[in-house]
Amino acid sequence: MNSSTRFPRRRFLRQAATAATAIVGAQYVGFPSLRAAGGANSKLGVAVIAADGMGGYSFDSAMKERFVAVCDVDDNKMAAKLKYFSEKVKDQPAPKAYFDYRKMLDECHKDIDVVLIATPDHHHAPAAIRAINLGKAVFSQKPLAHNIYECYALAKAAREKKVLTQMGNQGHCSEVIRQACEFIWAGAIGNVTETHSLLGRDFGGSGGRPASKPVPAGLHWDEWLGPAPYRDYHDGLHTFGWRNWRQFGTGTIGDMACHNLDAVFWALKLGEAKSFTVECLQTKGGSDEMWPQSNVVRYEIPARAGMVPVKVTVYDNAELRSDFMKEVELKYNLKLGEDTLFVGDKGLLRTGGTCGSVSFLPEERRYEIPQPAKSIPRAHGGPIEDLFHACKNGTVPCSNFPDASAPLTAFALTGHLAQFAGVGRKLEWDVAAMKCTNVPEINRYVRREYRAGWEV
Repeated sequence: MNSSTRFPRRRFLRQAATAATAIVGAQYVGFPSLRAAGGANSKLGVAVIAADGMGGYSFDSAMKERFVAVCDVDDNKMAAKLKYFSEKVKDQPAPKAYFDYRKMLDECHKDIDVVLIATPDHHHAPAAIRAINLGKAVFSQKPLAHNIYECYALAKAAREKKVLTQMGNQGHCSEVIRQACEFIWAGAIGNVTETHSLLGRDFGGSGGRPASKPVPAGLHWDEWLGPAPYRDYHDGLHTFGWRNWRQFGTGTIGDMACHNLDAVFWALKLGEAKSFTVECLQTKGGSDEMWPQSNVVRYEIPARAGMVPVKVTVYDNAELRSDFMKEVELKYNLKLGEDTLFVGDKGLLRTGGTCGSVSFLPEERRYEIPQPAKSIPRAHGGPIEDLFHACKNGTVPCSNFPDASAPLTAFALTGHLAQFAGVGRKLEWDVAAMKCTNVPEINRYVRREYRAGWEV
């Protein structure tokens, strides 16, 4: 790592430690609202990177503000979205259209307040770091980054540039995740000693690349590749299949843990652990090209912040669920999907996928437990809405990079290291040092190389 990319990792540990307990509604010192002079109702200048698919949320949100510019590598999708804009918005000009977000930011940054990112995973950090370095508020869909190093880099940049940031794990904005945290912190199920989380996907595969094919008309292939090494176009990438490929996606644990480990990470204050172990218990497939599938990964976290040690087990999908989970299903006559079970010495708590629900097992137990005080500030709508509110009112987005989403994503992505190490190799992870201390050769997967012009 050269001096231009070096940063104080001890500070990231301090930032990570606030993830479980941060008062997310408080103001950052030195983070005035972007629209203080014009009032909370003044419109923000918004740029969108990736306009379709998950970018549809970004695009619709931008139309409610002052839509400055939009970038998409697919000319056909861009044309359709601009047509949609012209049909829906009559009182402002169409956003300027680009297929390279670097050029868009260079040419339009003076008119932009907020950048909304919904690209494939390999572009999240390259796009976000450029917007942050220009002093722009940034939203990025989950996962925050493609690898662990990028999480640290984005947290550092957001803190140093004093910009507002938000990751798109919508469950983090929900009432449910706050209730889950408040119940656990109030001791509703006692000391939590283990958790079991089903991610609900099976991204990945085995083997090499399919045969090369001509680039589809209207697709700017070089810009789609961006920071990844050059390859010819082939099947299974654009527009959804990239999640299976190591150069572009992050596999099942990268794609879904930011949703379905979020409550575990926050409620159990995992961000306060200075070290932990991570081990792959089961896996199949995988190759130099594709992520392994059907993974079961276990994190073992020592005592922290008044909480006992806990084992966090993560399953790619429900077919892999443990005997314990099957026993719970049978006992309580339920079927677990994208669920998490918190196992306490006084009972069980269950959160649904993307923190969509919270319940006790048995359900009647909820009526025996006093409702805890609402100690966590509530979000202002969904992830983008909460970010816009923060920009206009000087508050802090609840899933901001330094305090919440970077520590969560970095924790989840250590699961990749365990998968690459192989079944039965327990890795010891030093959070502050950003490295595995007992199997040093695995640290080559902490970061990646970038094509020139796309560096983070």
